[in-house]
Amino acid sequence: MPHALLVDDDVAFREALAEVVRQEGFSLETAGSLAEARAVVGARVPDLALVDVSLPDGTGVDLLPVFEGAPAVDFVLITGNATVESVITALRLGVTDYLTKPVDLQRIRAMLLNVARRQELHDEIASLRSELRELGRFGPLIGRSPAMAAVYDLIARVAPTTASVFVQGESGTGKELVAQTVHELSRRRRQPFVALNCGAVSPQLIESEIFGHERGSFTGADRAHKGYFERASGGTLFLDELTEMPLELQVKLLRVLETGTVMRIGGEKELAIDVRIVAATNRDPEEAVAAGKLRQDLLYRLSVFPIALPPLRERRGDVEILAEARLAELNASEGTSKRFSAAAMERLAAHPWPGNVRELRNLVQRAFILADREIDVAALPVPGPDPGGGGGMADGARLEIEIGASVDQVEQRLILATLGSCDGNKERAASLLGISLKTLYNKLNKYKNLT
Repeated sequence: MPHALLVDDDVAFREALAEVVRQEGFSLETAGSLAEARAVVGARVPDLALVDVSLPDGTGVDLLPVFEGAPAVDFVLITGNATVESVITALRLGVTDYLTKPVDLQRIRAMLLNVARRQELHDEIASLRSELRELGRFGPLIGRSPAMAAVYDLIARVAPTTASVFVQGESGTGKELVAQTVHELSRRRRQPFVALNCGAVSPQLIESEIFGHERGSFTGADRAHKGYFERASGGTLFLDELTEMPLELQVKLLRVLETGTVMRIGGEKELAIDVRIVAATNRDPEEAVAAGKLRQDLLYRLSVFPIALPPLRERRGDVEILAEARLAELNASEGTSKRFSAAAMERLAAHPWPGNVRELRNLVQRAFILADREIDVAALPVPGPDPGGGGGMADGARLEIEIGASVDQVEQRLILATLGSCDGNKERAASLLGISLKTLYNKLNKYKNLT
């Protein structure tokens, strides 16, 4: 329960405001002077301090030093005659906000709700850190390697803020899960989380998908259509594979981010939007800028808080945790109790995983189907060490396929292995495979939906 401190020497006003604070689910201490307030704070530091500017033994601002070194406290001054100069001076001294008498009940309730949500997020992040220590989980993310622990710390820091986030990582590393975790630990958690893969939508349709269109704005537009920005209103919009967005559309996206408004295709009025952006790419952002795939001004606008997601091969010890977690999901859904043999787990740990976590999840599902009670090496479609001393799949030179694997399974492994050998470069992988970039995206989306 969040805790508040109310300091005011007007007893009637103090009691009336105290009732409102308690109705919003706060525990509360009250005081009529600075001396009383200091004694109360010594027993328990509040999450919110509502302090009258004029008190019998000084001014409300004189209480600010009491909170130095304490966890974040929202310090709100209450005044009967605020001026622009007095407000600016108070804010510079560290005051969070101010209220004027008579107090606007709607505003104070919004202020209390904001503090309560922050406390709720703080408690949840603390719970997730405890869960991470025990089970190797941080929300939907799994792993306790040092590389992932660093990612969790970044998410915990940025999620409660309003900053845009830019996630960079190879295909299959879990960039969307990072975006979802940021959303779930933010104040927008009860609002929509909307994801768009910029490379999976044709260039002819992507503008309409993002910004929406009005009826009759182009051939086939038989009704008005809300774009992703409108659908994500109040929540989070995840723009995956941002570097696949056409440059001319990147210009329009930048304008939306700078103005906070969006206009549908064929529309005549701009619509205000309130959306947090989490963008992602499997390319190096600076290399994408140099290659003309990403506007530098858009990168600056979006990468307020960058997060680099490590590939699975750099997450020592996480393969075993991820494999066991995936197997537990499948056992729970099918009512079984299958397990890995020690040899199978060693084989999984030795594999380089060019397709990252996505490849691991799909492989465990296939092995689960093939095995009866114990998943052994024979059920794993990954090669072991080459007895001849040459490289197997690990060195990218060849791909071993078990006899009896279906054509779809062989195709999936070939595509993921080729993508891995290209360091996630989809254009190069599509060229080597002899398929279009659009076909490659469709295949990857299909594999993602199988997990």
